[in-house]
Amino acid sequence: MNVKNIFLGALALSMVGGVAFAGALDEPDNMAPFFTDSSMKTMKPMAEFKAAFMAMPKEKQDAMMKECQDAAMSKPHAEFCGNLNMLGGAN
Repeated sequence: MNVKNIFLGALALSMVGGVAFAGALDEPDNMAPFFTDSSMKTMKPMAEFKAAFMAMPKEKQDAMMKECQDAAMSKPHAEFCGNLNMLGGAN
């Protein structure tokens, strides 16, 4: 019985922890303003992309910039990070 409780506790912590480790680039609410559609397949033009980025709080801007500097994090978001890098961190 004690092993079962430990296992369930570990499972619960891993599920909660997984959400905590999600980065800024993995949050749909953070990424939606940069896309033209709800499926987030088509990126907005650079002028609109920049406007959306500049409208975000500085903490989110910094988190996105940091994640785009990490090769593992930026790979699945290559187009987004490319646009962000073109902005040159204009925040």
